Amino acid sequence: MKKMIAAAALTLGATSCLGPNHMYNGLTNWNARLSDQDWVDELVFLGLNFIPVYGLALLGDVVVVNTIDYWSGENPISEPGPFPHDAFGR
Repeated sequence: MKKMIAAAALTLGATSCLGPNHMYNGLTNWNARLSDQDWVDELVFLGLNFIPVYGLALLGDVVVVNTIDYWSGENPISEPGPFPHDAFGR
């Protein structure tokens, strides 16, 4: 049984399903467009890191969504819009 679990883990780990991380990027884009005030965006960013929303979104992307995308060819989360360019230097 241990050998079967190890073989399954190696097989899934060797597939290298690097995906587009739509959930994480969508959260990042939402945070960047939240307000015209940079300090509000920063406070929300810090809050979402303190309560590990960013970490859970990235983990969900890596473990669940990107794996579904790799094996089925369809990402269950739509692609987020472009990152706002004015978020980095107004």
